Amino acid sequence: MERIYDKKKIAACIAKSKYHAVLDLLDIDFYLIKYEKGELVSSPFQKESLFQIVEQGSINIYFIRDDGTRYSLSNGTAGYFLGDMDIFYPKSGSIYAEAAENLTCISFSIDKHREMLLSNNKFLLLICHSLSAKIGAMTTIDAAPASLTERVMSYMKYKCEDETLKGIEQAAFHLHCSARQLQRILNQSETAGFVKKLGKGTYKLI
Repeated sequence: MERIYDKKKIAACIAKSKYHAVLDLLDIDFYLIKYEKGELVSSPFQKESLFQIVEQGSINIYFIRDDGTRYSLSNGTAGYFLGDMDIFYPKSGSIYAEAAENLTCISFSIDKHREMLLSNNKFLLLICHSLSAKIGAMTTIDAAPASLTERVMSYMKYKCEDETLKGIEQAAFHLHCSARQLQRILNQSETAGFVKKLGKGTYKLI
C-alpha cells in the first residue's frame, strides 16, 4: 500500500472521476492510495475508517462467516465506493475488500469529516445510489462452495488473530468439523508448506 499526497496528482485523479462535480465542492483532505493485487483494501482489522473511491483497477468484496465460509458480495471497478456504510454504522466485523488487480483509490478519513458529509445533500445522494445498488446485488448472493481445507485456510486468514490458530477443539467447533478432521488438514497443510506449527495445537498461516 502506498499513500500519495501530491496535490497535482490528487487533483488530476479527481478531475477524471465521474464524481468530480461533487468532490470539487467538498472541503476535504483527499489523498490517493495505491494497492497491489491481493492486498486488503478494507477489513475489520483496519483501525482507520476510510472512504475510498476506486478510480483505477478492480476489487472483490466478500463476507467471511465464523466457519470460514466465504460469500461473494460484490465486485467493484472505477467509481465503486468503499466505506459508504461506515459513515452511518460501525464497521462490519466480517466484510473484506481485496484488490483484484493493481488499484488506485481517492481516499479520505470518515471520522475527520463525518459531520460535514452528513450535511451535504449532493454527497448523500451519491451514497443513496451506491447503497441501493449494493442492497440489490446482495439479494442474489450465495455461499461460495468450499472444501473443508479451503474453509480452514479462510478461518485462519480472516478469523484468527495474527493468522494463527490456537486450540484445535475450539477451532473445530467453529468450523463444524471434528478435531480429528481439523488436525489431519493442518498436518497436510504443514507438509504442503501452507502453515507452520508453532506449538501444541497452534499453527500459523504462511
